[in-house]
Amino acid sequence: MTASSQHYLVITALGADRPGIVNTITRHVSSCGCNIEDSRLAMLGDEFTFIMLLSGSWNAITLIESTLPLKGAELDLLIVMKRTTARPRQALPSTVWVQIEVPDSPHIIERFTALFDTYNTNIAELVSRTQPGENASAAQLFIQITAHSPASQEVSNIEQAFKALCTELNAQGSISIVNYSQHDEQDGVE
Repeated sequence: MTASSQHYLVITALGADRPGIVNTITRHVSSCGCNIEDSRLAMLGDEFTFIMLLSGSWNAITLIESTLPLKGAELDLLIVMKRTTARPRQALPSTVWVQIEVPDSPHIIERFTALFDTYNTNIAELVSRTQPGENASAAQLFIQITAHSPASQEVSNIEQAFKALCTELNAQGSISIVNYSQHDEQDGVE
């Protein structure tokens, strides 16, 4: 199938976690003739969320659009779907990975996402979880962010700003930067 004859659909399924639910969804996707191009699954409380990018012929995508809501109702799932297009990979000269461990409090994740926004860096993936402590004030927040920078000169600035933010928030953080335009790697901010 040529790229122009491929159609794409993003699906999010949200519901109570139980054994076999992911297999049921993926089996239904396959039976409609769609391919899972990309997917993410996360457990959030007692709920799971499954996000997929599907590809297929116009008929396959139309079939999944018409049958998945019924399958979702059978499985007691909230289903959201949206057509999309293939997106050519933009040449991004730098990738930034950060890991942070910080005492949990409101606005912490926002502070780190704002840092990336300030330097026009696109967040591609964000994972966070709170680990309860002995008491509410001892809870620790763990954050992992992968981001792409369209401008290689921003990378050194973001590294310094990241260090400063970690110091300000009393966070343990590490940053790893791969600069593809110069095949230069910097890592290990502690």
